Amino acid sequence: MGESLLLEPSLAQTLAVSAAKTSKLSLSTSTQRSLAAWIKDNIRKKECCFYVNSDSKGICKCGYQRIHHVDDSIKPENYLGETWDRHRHVHEVPTDAYGDIWFGGLGQKIGRYVRVSSDTSPDLLYQLLTEQWKLPPPNLLISVTGGAKNFYMKPHLTALFRRGLIKVAQTTGAWIITGGTHAGVMKHVGQAVREYVLSSGSMEGQIVAIGVATWGAIHNRRPLVHHEGRFPAHYSLDMQSQGHLSCLDNNHSHFLLVDDGTHGCYGVEIELRSRLERLISQQPLGNRESGVRIPVVCVVLNGGPGTLSTIYGAMLNRTPCVILEGSGRLADVVAHVAGLPVAKVTLTVIHQLMKRFFGPEYDSFTELKIIEWTKKIQDIIRMPQLLTVFRMSEDNHGDVDVAILQALLKANRSSESVGMERWERQLELAVAWNRVDIAKTDIFTEDSQWKSSDLHQAMFSALLGHKPQFVQLLLENGVCLREFLGDQTTLCDLYTQLPTSCFFLRRLAKRIQTEKSRRSQTLSPRGAAGRTISLSHVSDEIRHLLGSFTQPLYPLPGLHSTRYPKEPKEDVAVTLPPKEQLELQASPDPDRGPGRDSERGEETFRDPGGDLFLWAILQNQKELAEIAWEQSRDCTSAALAASKILKKLAEEGAEEEDEAEEMRELAKHYETHAIGVFNECHCCDEERAQRLLIRISSSWGQTTCLRLALEADDKSFVAHSGVQALLTQIWCGELAADNPLWRVLLCMLFFPLIYTGFLGFRRDESIQREAERSAELLTMESLTGSQACTRRKYPVHDLPARNPLGLKPLTVSTRLVSLFTSPQVKFYWNILSYFSFLLLFSVVLMIDFQTTPSWREGLLYVWLISLVCEEVRQLFHDPDGFGFRKKADMYINDMWNILDFLSILLFIIGLAFRLTTRLFYAGKVILCIDFIIFCLRLMAIFIISKTLGPKIIIVRRMMLDMFFFMFLLSIWVVAYGVAKQGILIHNEDRLDWIVRGVIYEPYLIIFGNMPSNIDNALFDIKACSVNGTESQKPKCPILNEDKMPAFPEWLTIILLCVYLLFANILLLNLLIAIFNYTFQEVQDNTDTIWKFQRYELIKEYHSRPAAPPPLILLSHIFLFIRRIVLQRPPNSYRAFKERLPELEEEELLSWESFMKDNYLLSCRQQQSQSMEQRTTDTADKVCTITELLQREEATGSVALVKRLTRLEEQVSQSAIALQWIMDTLKAQGLHSKEEAPQLASPGKLKRSESEPNEPHRQEKTFYHVNARRLDYPDSTIPRFPVLEEKVPWEVDFILYNPPVLNGDSQDQTDGSEPDSLKRYRNPGGRTGMKGRGALTCLGPNLILDPVLTRWRDSERSALEFLAVWDQEDGLWTLPGGPVQSDEPLPDRLLRIMGQKIYDRIKTKVVEVTKVHEGYVDDVRNTDDAWVETTVLNIHLDRRSLLMADINRMAENTVGCVELVRWTEVSCRTRMCSYQRDALRRVAELHQRTF
Repeated sequence: MGESLLLEPSLAQTLAVSAAKTSKLSLSTSTQRSLAAWIKDNIRKKECCFYVNSDSKGICKCGYQRIHHVDDSIKPENYLGETWDRHRHVHEVPTDAYGDIWFGGLGQKIGRYVRVSSDTSPDLLYQLLTEQWKLPPPNLLISVTGGAKNFYMKPHLTALFRRGLIKVAQTTGAWIITGGTHAGVMKHVGQAVREYVLSSGSMEGQIVAIGVATWGAIHNRRPLVHHEGRFPAHYSLDMQSQGHLSCLDNNHSHFLLVDDGTHGCYGVEIELRSRLERLISQQPLGNRESGVRIPVVCVVLNGGPGTLSTIYGAMLNRTPCVILEGSGRLADVVAHVAGLPVAKVTLTVIHQLMKRFFGPEYDSFTELKIIEWTKKIQDIIRMPQLLTVFRMSEDNHGDVDVAILQALLKANRSSESVGMERWERQLELAVAWNRVDIAKTDIFTEDSQWKSSDLHQAMFSALLGHKPQFVQLLLENGVCLREFLGDQTTLCDLYTQLPTSCFFLRRLAKRIQTEKSRRSQTLSPRGAAGRTISLSHVSDEIRHLLGSFTQPLYPLPGLHSTRYPKEPKEDVAVTLPPKEQLELQASPDPDRGPGRDSERGEETFRDPGGDLFLWAILQNQKELAEIAWEQSRDCTSAALAASKILKKLAEEGAEEEDEAEEMRELAKHYETHAIGVFNECHCCDEERAQRLLIRISSSWGQTTCLRLALEADDKSFVAHSGVQALLTQIWCGELAADNPLWRVLLCMLFFPLIYTGFLGFRRDESIQREAERSAELLTMESLTGSQACTRRKYPVHDLPARNPLGLKPLTVSTRLVSLFTSPQVKFYWNILSYFSFLLLFSVVLMIDFQTTPSWREGLLYVWLISLVCEEVRQLFHDPDGFGFRKKADMYINDMWNILDFLSILLFIIGLAFRLTTRLFYAGKVILCIDFIIFCLRLMAIFIISKTLGPKIIIVRRMMLDMFFFMFLLSIWVVAYGVAKQGILIHNEDRLDWIVRGVIYEPYLIIFGNMPSNIDNALFDIKACSVNGTESQKPKCPILNEDKMPAFPEWLTIILLCVYLLFANILLLNLLIAIFNYTFQEVQDNTDTIWKFQRYELIKEYHSRPAAPPPLILLSHIFLFIRRIVLQRPPNSYRAFKERLPELEEEELLSWESFMKDNYLLSCRQQQSQSMEQRTTDTADKVCTITELLQREEATGSVALVKRLTRLEEQVSQSAIALQWIMDTLKAQGLHSKEEAPQLASPGKLKRSESEPNEPHRQEKTFYHVNARRLDYPDSTIPRFPVLEEKVPWEVDFILYNPPVLNGDSQDQTDGSEPDSLKRYRNPGGRTGMKGRGALTCLGPNLILDPVLTRWRDSERSALEFLAVWDQEDGLWTLPGGPVQSDEPLPDRLLRIMGQKIYDRIKTKVVEVTKVHEGYVDDVRNTDDAWVETTVLNIHLDRRSLLMADINRMAENTVGCVELVRWTEVSCRTRMCSYQRDALRRVAELHQRTF
């Protein structure tokens, strides 16, 4: 079950996408219809249903004129006599404004819009955005707020904001939400979007800018209204006549126009926008449920009091805010006090800042409003983790996009989650945003300690999101692919969640669909519906792409187990046996080796890097594949397999030519990688590199690098000198490759010469080299006296492969066998045999072709039978496991095999005719033609020649060009021949003479054979037949009375000249030019093509029997008896395929990985030193310097102002100090002769302002905060704003007039206090609310919080406490509650624990320890009622009966509303602030770290 996942939804989606590709033309209309139907059923608007005239102009209280009301609203009977009320007299009806909106103009995109009711559910709006408008769910929500009117910002700040906003939206896939109108901050956002659209020039990566505007405040909205929707609606910006209304911004992509039934009222959309943002923030981030929600950030520019309320509400909802300093008004006010202690943000300071930044608008502000705003600003400053100020004068943020993302991470770090959970959430956010720079600077720091398992979720998200930079970063920071892909479910998940556009997924879906339909005939419907995707399905598809010669990459479920091997040891001694010793040793099964078993049930070892590389290649993801390839071990095989797969996908699956071309380019790229790695290996150790080519790779279908390169048609790889050296070595067999040809030929005729040293053998050379190396090592050891330096001089990766057992010299018999079994010798014997066959064939045809076959002809027939048997053997010989069908296709696709088949077929036909008396001569003719084909077949023999082989390739290419030329030539030949024949001859009915006149004669004209029948001067009537009755003479032309040709002589001569002009001059020169082009084109690649094609010839003669025809018949008889009669397996040789022992394979792969690292290092060095890279680096440096200069220029004035301000403060402080010195001296009776000068007044001012507050700040530094929140819980009555400096009762607060709240009722007072309230006064100070509020009584309300603790185990590894889950608040709480003064335990404990446990705990009250007692900063506190708590610690013995009862009770609460659980005493526990502080005290009591 672990290796398969259900595919039904994904399968259906994949098939639907495939079907939709064929119906793109009708998709738009059908989408419009479905959208219109959905909106009619779900979306409403609001309209007035009670017309009440408010003035003489006929305008209703709702703001609309009478003509905009329905008839039923003019005089409704239900509302007669009532006063117009917006909540009662406005009702919802189906909306009539939706569709596409087009603003016109250059570069404008078509957007979407809809008119919605202000009471619309945000779930419906989110469904509209994602499902109907097809917007992908965001990874980030950016809510931009601020000034609604046009305002000025410095050009550099404007550019920074626009660039940063678009960058963060583009890189993270964010939604931008604004007010949607063409003014103020919304206009700045629209301009940023427009600049991006014009610069990008495409719809890819479109920025989603959603405008949430008030429908009644939109100017020129009439074109948007239509009951069936507008597709599109043409909207024009009319800024001149808009009046107090606003136009929609023409650069937003989507509009939600909020309607409350009124006209001309602003701010209607605020509540719905807030609810929509809150809903989006609760949606999961990404495709998988990881607990991370979509983050929301508020960006503030400029703004007024309404913006302050927006910021305040957002931060209370834990939404981080980014303030742009320098944008003006409120943003600058908040920016100037940000970072200051709350005590310094006084009413006086806010007054000064308001007056400075709001200008004349400040005069309209009342004192109570400024007090309220100051309170909100203080609360905002109290949440620094949610407030970020972007200042151009500081470089710590960089651009606006970095400031926005860092603000989100800062808010996340301050959330309830702690430890690795917090870091993992931040990493999930960074991955979703695809911001590697943020992850490097803010997440992967020294403070964070990562384990591989902590990064697996982020790795999975990065892979599915195709984010290669993040994948590389995660690998660098500790992700172990073995652990990540250790569970097959992860790999199966990756394949299941491939994008629907992936061709491989569509092939996989079709395979499963076919299997499902096939199995549904034998399975029950329930069983057939449960088919799943598994790695076996993936393996089948990959095997189809690689080829049938490979084995399945992944095992069948239930039969194999797949696991990843342990990390190989880095420093190992590599002692591979030389290849020369193994080539002559036949193995019964090349796919089996020591220590391995190929039977089912074997434990298969996989390469995790290779699996990930394969997954990326199947999607044509170049960057991901590159990273995975660097992590793979069997890298050469992986690169060649990728080349094969990509070429197959480009051939079969690419629906677009561009995609197919990308696949071919990527295939070429990995062929280059394979060449590079193999070149490094070959330069280091040639023998070991050759072993790498023929090693059976268990990770890639039990095949070899050489076989993969051949199947992928990687000619450049096969043409590498190392591969060619291997082929040459196989070609020579056991003979040395440097033997001259004349010596080999001489030894073929006089084989005793091989015992005289006349011919070199590789075994002898290896023994000699080993002896020389051993002598050298002994000499060095004798000189140094130690073996250590020898080991240091020859490290692991430079030691040549050698057999530790030593090499034995060849015996007399093995030398003889080695000579005649060498493919080279076999080839030369076959050449001699073939020439003898042709000589015998020619003698029979020319001299000895009798009615009764002679002995020569009989020998010829036997010879041919041996050739036929050899062709049959080659057809059925399948050492690579292709299968007969694949082998037959390969046989037919070879031109030389076609010639063989044709020659044998003609010989059989000719022989059959020749044996009959009637067709004797015809048989000889066929055999003569067959002789030509046999002679042409002789060219295949010379392919092995380095001189003639490339020329044969050029001839083959020119033959293809010749066919094209003959097609063009035939047009002219037939055209001229038919015209000439028709003009000269009248009604010729003899077919042979027609063909002669139409085709043969015009063809001969090209070669200079001029016709004599087109010129009257050469006409001879005796040379032709007048009526065409004589079969040996052509028919005479049409004659006149003088018996002379009547045709127009001038016409035939002109036709001949034109024909010769085009045929002889134009076409023949065209043929020469084509041949020349082909020669030049092929000449550069002929060597590569020849090296690639010689493999088949080498392989053929390597497996060919040693005896040449016709003696080869003896070998065929022996093979027939062995295979058919005795049924023995064929002999296999390790020249092309060898399975290494496990240890040797690990050593070889480790060495290959080392060489791969060297290759990648050299590639990076070459790339860094290339001219293109240097130009790019220089351009980046110039851009960086330019940006720094611009930033310095823009911030220079700001820095100067700050320096002057700082200097002024220092002067003021100096003046205060001097004044203090003078006062002190005067107090001591010291006087000067002259009057002391007057010091600067600012110093006095500052001292007078600061001195009164200093003693108070020193006396008390803490004031309650929760008790002064403006929103009182479960009440619509807000508190009176109480500033920080006005909290103490001792400080006068003349304007203080809080409301009175008692339970659910509000008592309106004139400011005087009732007698019942005068007795009580909150010890924490003013709260902004009088009465008892939501508490039970006036004065102190006592709460008892018992902390029941225990040790987790006998070793006291952790201290635990009994916690109760509060589902409403989502927090863990203590099992306490309100009590009367005489009650020992709260009633809540009785309700949770039960009577029995409650009574037993009650008996332990005398043993408790009082941890804390005092005032609680509770949100329910008022001026007259407050909460006081007593925290008691009851420590229980974990082995007592009471503990057992509590444990059983806790188990019974699983699934209940109040879940009870033992939880570790830790700061990670989510609790309210005062209970967390109580836990800290308990931890200190038990001497534990909190």
